[in-house]
Amino acid sequence: MPRAVAASSTALRARRRASARSRLWSRLAALAILCALIGVGLGFLFAGSSDKLAKGTQVSGLDLGGLTPAAAARLLETRSAKLATVPVTFTAGARTFRLTPRRLGVVVDWRATVAKAARTGDGFGLVRGYKRLGLEFFPQDLAPQAQAYEAGLSYQLDLLAAAINAPHREARLVRRGLHVSIAPGSTGRLLDRAGARAVIVAALAGFSRAPVALPVVSDPPKVTVQSLAAAQRAATQVIAAPLTVVAGPTRLRIPRWRLATILHLPTGNGTTLSFTGPAADRYFARLERNLDRAPKDAGFAVNASGTVRVLPASAGIALDVPQSAARMLAAAEQSTDRVAHLALSEQQPQRSTVQAQAMGITGTVATYETFYGGDPNRIHNVQLVAHLVDGKLIAPGETFSFNGATGERSAEKGFLEAPVIINGEVQTGLGGGVCQVSTTVFNAAYEAGLPIVERTNHALYISHYPLGRDATVNYPDVDLKFSNDTGHWLLLRTFVGTSSLTVGLYGTSPHRRVESIGAPLRVVAPPPVQKTVDATLAPGAVEVDDSGVPAQTTSVERKVYTAEGKLLSDQTWYSSYRAEPKVVRVGPPRPKQTKKPTTTTTTTTPTTTTPPGGPH
Repeated sequence: MPRAVAASSTALRARRRASARSRLWSRLAALAILCALIGVGLGFLFAGSSDKLAKGTQVSGLDLGGLTPAAAARLLETRSAKLATVPVTFTAGARTFRLTPRRLGVVVDWRATVAKAARTGDGFGLVRGYKRLGLEFFPQDLAPQAQAYEAGLSYQLDLLAAAINAPHREARLVRRGLHVSIAPGSTGRLLDRAGARAVIVAALAGFSRAPVALPVVSDPPKVTVQSLAAAQRAATQVIAAPLTVVAGPTRLRIPRWRLATILHLPTGNGTTLSFTGPAADRYFARLERNLDRAPKDAGFAVNASGTVRVLPASAGIALDVPQSAARMLAAAEQSTDRVAHLALSEQQPQRSTVQAQAMGITGTVATYETFYGGDPNRIHNVQLVAHLVDGKLIAPGETFSFNGATGERSAEKGFLEAPVIINGEVQTGLGGGVCQVSTTVFNAAYEAGLPIVERTNHALYISHYPLGRDATVNYPDVDLKFSNDTGHWLLLRTFVGTSSLTVGLYGTSPHRRVESIGAPLRVVAPPPVQKTVDATLAPGAVEVDDSGVPAQTTSVERKVYTAEGKLLSDQTWYSSYRAEPKVVRVGPPRPKQTKKPTTTTTTTTPTTTTPPGGPH
């Protein structure tokens, strides 16, 4: 019996708990439905009209709630137009800068901005209501969508950066006399161009005219006192005592003040010492002048007998400045054994003795001599251009060019004014006398039997040159050229005496025989006559000041034979010389005489007629 009662009591309690849970869920469901109904009601209650902007809608601080998008856009455009010339003050520390929207071409698409603002409180019914309900409690201020004239904005940012920027200063080593210390650096400031661009456009597009701070970032130094400590100790050690440098048998002592002068202390981000810079360059240039010895090519000396001997080549010595500077610095950074062996390199000649001997320049091939005198400037030019062609080497098969060997005859090279033939007339010009050298060179090549590639005679006949064998030159168009067909190198030498010039060609003699056949100088036209009236002469008188020279022509045929008599070449050069005018002065014409009138008297005389056959 007690067991049955207990079971009945448990079941009753279970039914009661189930009933209580059922009532709780029912109440919760009813509450949820009630809340949903209230929420839907609130949504529709705050939904308002979709044709107007929600309350709490702001653009650049201006409340646009309750306005239609078109009215809001007009309001914003009107406010913006009024502020187009009103400046905004931008600050950076103590500096201020006043800018206006019009100056930077700042424009805003207000309709697009309003459309974007409208979307924050827009939607369908319930959704729109809740969006607008949120704006009631949390108003949203929308920044306008603005843009500026890019070129003007970039230029203005450049101006702002130039005024605001104060770059950092790196810590650096400073030498005063023989003492090296560290000057501390400092932090600088730089305009944040990207941030400033956004700040300026946003401020000028808005309606507030309160001062706006420009974004500035700090610019800390990269080189600090700590990072230069080791370099400062090294620099102090470098100039702590003299340094000895050794170059072969030469020993030089560099005093402390000199080491301090040529020591380059690091700048910028560097921490490395070096012996560089203008002072070091000057010092090493002096060392090079004292130590360097240029290599000497093998040369040739012409003996009095006409034979040629080879002058041996010699190697040179050159200071390797970068390597020597590095060795000197390494030795100077030591507290003991401060001795540096300079780096010297051997410089080989371009033409060795063996190469010169193999060129086959052993004796005379041909020589020719011409004589000069008169104008000192002309003699100077002869000597100068002779020096320019002296020592020229002509390889087998190579063509020698007189203009190529001498280059332009200019005042910078030392040429002087002297008599020269210009356009067929003797005038004064730069380089007068050069053609004597070209004529002498031509005749040396002529006598050597070498092929003459290019030759031009003078415009006027010159009697002291071989008939038909003169050669004029004019840089760069009129040249003298001949080829080396001997199979060996040729050496051209000039020997300038007090009154004559000798040109010699040296090499291996080809043993040629040259035969010349010259045509006589032939007159082809008389000289033209140039008459001038001289009032000091008697009427009809004639005085000849210059008899002139007729136009003339000649030719020279050269035949070149081998030693065995075989004809190698037969070449003829034709020369035509212009006439020089005959200069005549004549007296003034005789005055014309006036004839006097005459009286004529007529006399009648009887006439006796004789019949044919004579008088009877």
